[in-house]
Amino acid sequence: MFKISDFFILTAVAISFAASGISYFNGYETQGLFTAIWVPSILAFGIYFKLVALLARGKQ
Repeated sequence: MFKISDFFILTAVAISFAASGISYFNGYETQGLFTAIWVPSILAFGIYFKLVALLARGKQ
């Protein structure tokens, strides 16, 4: 069920979440909050590309 692209998306989410937490708790609150905004954006792009791939596979 999981493809290699799914793992890349989840890895990008994990890295941005970790970078956000590290930045925020090291005194860079603004940069941490900005990086935290990336998490839902990356997930949204991942869901979009997954749906596009599923729809393309269904039309064949």
